Amino acid sequence: MVWKIFLFIILAFVSIAGISFPIVENPKAWYQFPLIPGLEENAKIIFFHVPTAWLTVIGFLMSTVFSIKYLRKRNLDDDAKSYAAAQLGLMFCILATVTGAVWAKFAWGSYWSWDPRQTSIFALLLIYGAWFALRSSIESEDKRATLSAVYSIIAFVTVPFFVFIMPRIMDGLHPGSADDKFSPSGGPVVNFQMNSSMLLIFFLSLIGFTILYYWMWKLGYKSLLYKEKLNKKLIRG
Repeated sequence: MVWKIFLFIILAFVSIAGISFPIVENPKAWYQFPLIPGLEENAKIIFFHVPTAWLTVIGFLMSTVFSIKYLRKRNLDDDAKSYAAAQLGLMFCILATVTGAVWAKFAWGSYWSWDPRQTSIFALLLIYGAWFALRSSIESEDKRATLSAVYSIIAFVTVPFFVFIMPRIMDGLHPGSADDKFSPSGGPVVNFQMNSSMLLIFFLSLIGFTILYYWMWKLGYKSLLYKEKLNKKLIRG
C-alpha cells in the first residue's frame, strides 16, 4: 500500500508541476522552466509523451524476454506474461502516437505529417497489431504460444530500428532528427539542456510511469490467469 501512495504522489506532482510551472527565458525560481527555442510551451509534453514511448519499448522488450523463456521451458505462464506485456506495449504505443499527434498539431500545424518518427511508430502499431491478430486466430494453446513467441522475437528486432535509428538518420521535424543542427526545434530536448527543476520532473515522470507500468503488468498477468482458470472450470462443468 505504501508504494501505491508513493506512486500517486509522484504522478500527481508530475501532472500538476508539469502543466502549471511556467516557462520563461531566464528561470530565477525553482518552479520555472527554461525556454527551449522552437518548442516554447509545447515542451511540457515531454513529461508525458516521452514516458509513453519509453514504456512502449519496455512492454515489447518484456514480451520478447518472456517469449524466449517460453520457447526454452514451454511454460504457458511465460506466454501469459509475454501477452500481458505486449498488451501494455501496444496501449502505450497508441498513447505515444496520440500525444505525439497533439504535440505536432501545435508545433507543426497538423496532427499528422508522416514525419519519420510518426511513420516509424505507425509501423510498430501495424506489426504488433498483426501479432494480436495472429494470437486470436489460433485455438490451440501450445501452438498459439509457440507462434506468438517466434513472432514476438522477430517483431522486436524492428523496435530499435524504428524507435532509435530510423528517426535519427532521416531528416524530419521531430527533435532528434538528422537535421537537428539546422532546426531551431531540435537539439535542446535531445541533449537535455534543461534546468534542474525540469530534469527532476522529467525523471520523476519516467520513474512514476515505469512503476505504474509494472503494476498494470502484474494486474494484467493475474487477470489472464484467473480468466484461464475460469475457462477451464466452465469446460469441466
